[in-house]
Amino acid sequence: MNVPIFLARKVRHAPQGSFSATVTKIGVASIALGLAVLIVSFAVLYGFKFTIQQKIFLFGAHVQVGKFTNNYSYAESPIALNTRLYRERNQIPGVRHIQAVALKAGILKTQDELTGVVLKGVGNDYDWDLLRGSLIAGTIPAVGADTGTGSTQLLISQYMANQLQVKVGQSVPLYFLGNPPRARKMNIVGIYETGLEEVDKTIAIGDIRLIQRLNNWGPDSVGSYEIFVNNFERLEPTAATIFNIMTPDMRLTRVTDQYRPLFDWMVLLDRNMIILLTLITFVSSFNMVSVLLVLMMERTPMIGLLKALGGPDPLIRRMFVYVGLNMVGWGLLIGNVVGLGLCFLQDRFKLIPLDAKNYFMNYVPIVWDWPTILALNGGTVLLIALVLWAPTFIISRIQPVKALAFKK
Repeated sequence: MNVPIFLARKVRHAPQGSFSATVTKIGVASIALGLAVLIVSFAVLYGFKFTIQQKIFLFGAHVQVGKFTNNYSYAESPIALNTRLYRERNQIPGVRHIQAVALKAGILKTQDELTGVVLKGVGNDYDWDLLRGSLIAGTIPAVGADTGTGSTQLLISQYMANQLQVKVGQSVPLYFLGNPPRARKMNIVGIYETGLEEVDKTIAIGDIRLIQRLNNWGPDSVGSYEIFVNNFERLEPTAATIFNIMTPDMRLTRVTDQYRPLFDWMVLLDRNMIILLTLITFVSSFNMVSVLLVLMMERTPMIGLLKALGGPDPLIRRMFVYVGLNMVGWGLLIGNVVGLGLCFLQDRFKLIPLDAKNYFMNYVPIVWDWPTILALNGGTVLLIALVLWAPTFIISRIQPVKALAFKK
C-alpha cells in the first residue's frame, strides 16, 4: 500500500459543505479558469496571426525578387524568366512555390466614378489557393490563355466595386497612363475582400500577357518573382539561400519589410500574451499554495497524530502534494472541457463578430494548435507540482504535542 496516497484520499474526501470541501473547490476552479483562459487566448492569438499573415501573403508573398533599380514607382523594369532562380524553382531548399507577376498602374472609370488601381498580372504558374478564401462573388479570372493579347477578365476588390458601383458581369474601361494614354475594356468576373485596406484599395488582378503587351515586353519578360517558403519561421535562412542564387541585377524584398507595421503589431501581441501567461500562472500558483496551507492548518491535529505514530515529514509532505495534484487533475479536466468547448463553438458558429475595418476580419478566428495545448497542460502540472512543495515544508515545524492540543 502506498501510504501517502491512501492518506491523501482520506484528506481529499472531506464532507460536503465543510470548509475543506469549499477550499478544495476554489482551488480546482482557479486552475480550471486559468487553463481555460490560456487555451482560448492562445487559440485566438494564433488565429489572429495566421489569418492576418494569410491575407498579407495573398498579394505580398514571403519573398519578392525584382529588377534592381532606383525607380520605386509601379513602372517595373523587366526580368527574364530564363534565369537560374526561376528554372530551378522546384529544387531550391525551403522554397515551396515561385510565380511570375507584373504590375502596372491604371484608372478604372465608369460614367460617374473612377478609382486608381494597380493591375497585377498573373499567369499559369499563379497559386490561387489563398485567394479563393477571400473571393466573395464571381470566380477567378482566366489567365495565361494563348490569345497573344491577354485576357481582359478582371478581379477587383469589394472596395473598388463599391466605389465604382459595379458588380460581377459588368464591363469597365481601364486606362493606363502613357503618351498617348491607352485603355482596355475589362470584364469583371470576380470580387474579393481581404479586410486589409492597403490591399483592397489598390490591387486588381488580371492577365500578365496584357501587361506584357502594353509594356512591349516579350512573353519571357515579367516584373518580378513571388516566392513562397515551406516554413515561414525559417524565412531568413531561406531568403539567404535565394539571395545566393540571384543575379547581381536583382533585388530581394521580404514580406516582413514590406508590411513591417503589421508584423510589429503581431510581435506586440506575442508580448501581451507573455504578460497574460505570467499573470495567470502567478495567480494560479498563489491560489494553490493558499489552498494547501489552509488544508494543512485544518489538518494540524492529523499531522500531529501521524508524527506521534512515527510518520516522517517527507511522507506527510507527499500526502499533501498528492492532495494538491488531485485538485490539479480535476482542474485540468474542467479547464480543457471549458476552454476547448468555447473554442469549438466560436470556430463552428462564429459567435463573436469583429469590425473588419479595425481587425481585418469579420469574426474572432480560432486556430487549433495541439502542441501548444499539450504544452499548456504539461506546464501547468509541472509548475504547480513544484510550487506545491513549498508550503509542505511548514510540516517539519509542527510539533506533535502542540498539534494534538490544537483546537479548531
